[in-house]
Amino acid sequence: MTQETTAVTTVATGVARISWTADEPIDVIRHAVVAALADHARVEALVDPDDEGAQRAATWSGLRREGVMRGVTVDGEPVDRVVYARLATDTPLNEPEGFRALLNSFLPRKRAIGQMLVRDQDGRVLLCQLTYKPDWDLPGGVVEVNESPRDAVGREIEEELGLSIPAGSLVLTDWLPPWSGWDDALCLVFDGGVHDASLTDSIVREAREIRSAEFCTLEQVAERCADFTARRISSALANLAAGGGPAYTESGR
Repeated sequence: MTQETTAVTTVATGVARISWTADEPIDVIRHAVVAALADHARVEALVDPDDEGAQRAATWSGLRREGVMRGVTVDGEPVDRVVYARLATDTPLNEPEGFRALLNSFLPRKRAIGQMLVRDQDGRVLLCQLTYKPDWDLPGGVVEVNESPRDAVGREIEEELGLSIPAGSLVLTDWLPPWSGWDDALCLVFDGGVHDASLTDSIVREAREIRSAEFCTLEQVAERCADFTARRISSALANLAAGGGPAYTESGR
């Protein structure tokens, strides 16, 4: 922060912006936040992503991390700023729920993907040809906020394929490293059981996302899927064949 002291400025109706010097005691910042909330519904701070000290000060003064605002103009230059804020209606920090909400705002979060391993009686695996990428993949999708991975994979199967297949036991947890613009993620593969090959006749595709779906041999899996997806499927099948509990891989290895 570049100001010589803690400063609070009204930037919009009911919104105050606070800034402080690097050596400002956290108690001083916290008291300034509380005082500003007496006259404003929201108090916010814009913090340099590279300034870890300012981020700690924002957190322990009671401001929740909301995200990164990209391309903010500061001194005539576009820069990124981490947005921290506190609302007058937020639960007080001296209450357990308020403190947990503060921690929840800045602790790491990880994307989760739920997929289902569905086989036919010949050992082939159900794959989906997707509209938004060239390679095929297991049926499933991203887990929504506050949704269990097991519920998510059942929901995705029903939404995208029109099938009602209960998710069985967890077969594999596969960590996906950052790749091609994506952050890292956890992919949880659930057992979808063995079905008659005619199951595909019952599929009702969600046309915006699914071009086709069919049972594929392992040779077709290798041809149609990204290499890490093919490795994940092979690892999941091997774990099922071994009769073991849930396994763990990284990028299918």
